[in-house]
Amino acid sequence: MHDHSHHHHGDESTNRIAWAFFLNLGFSIVEFVGGWLTNSTAIMADAVHDLGDSLSIGSAWLLNKLGKKEADVTFTYGYRRLSLFGALINGVVLVSGSIWVLSEAIPRLFNPVMPMAEGMFWLAILGVLVNGFAAYRLSHGETLNERVLNWHLMEDVLGWIAVLIVSVVLYFFEVPILDPVLCILFTLFILFNVVKHLRTTLMLFAQSVPDPELRDNVYSRLSGIQHINEIHHLHIWSLDGERHVLTAHLVLDYPMPPAQQIELKEKIAAVLKDYKLQHTTIELEYPDEICRDND
Repeated sequence: MHDHSHHHHGDESTNRIAWAFFLNLGFSIVEFVGGWLTNSTAIMADAVHDLGDSLSIGSAWLLNKLGKKEADVTFTYGYRRLSLFGALINGVVLVSGSIWVLSEAIPRLFNPVMPMAEGMFWLAILGVLVNGFAAYRLSHGETLNERVLNWHLMEDVLGWIAVLIVSVVLYFFEVPILDPVLCILFTLFILFNVVKHLRTTLMLFAQSVPDPELRDNVYSRLSGIQHINEIHHLHIWSLDGERHVLTAHLVLDYPMPPAQQIELKEKIAAVLKDYKLQHTTIELEYPDEICRDND
């Protein structure tokens, strides 16, 4: 039952990413045509950015599907870490894209261009609806990959809201500088949040503890079990930001017989059940035993 739940969760994640991919790719084509018809360099730039998003989301979709493969002799922990790799790729692409957008928008502060306001307005309405729906689909996701991809789409939603506001203002007033100003503001906002997610992903790649309080909490709970005298080599890292791995050496207060060790292991399992642990390895050591994994 437990495995079926994880499988169902993985299928939903893959389907949400697939929806985002096809919506984003299709709308990128619409943007290229719309940018050409409205003579708007801002929309053309967003079309290029959306195309990059589509490629990024497509790679995440593929990696997410590969991540569900069962463990084998080569990838003994399974393929879930590929999903984390997808989150890293998407974070890098989004940061790079945001920097590129800023490099395009800043010069327009000094040389603004007046686009076709009415065409911008209708494209912006469509952009908000399409990207908003895709972002809504991914907002139900719990994986790190989906959260990073959601920022891809939120960036597009905010961008089209900016275009919508600018198009309305430009329809009545000739103030083309509003376009690059709003573009810069929302890009900086998205960049700030994506950098935080990218930092989390890089920390997980470096096998840091997925939650700063997790190790202390586990250590405290294990220490509270009767007959555990000492804990060392307690290591916790994450496969994909959701499923974690734990290893630990527990020193007993006396050389207990096998039957009592089984009871102790059941108590340890009950304590660790509260955490999202995909794999656990616990080694029991006697009081005078020399640990083979000495620092």
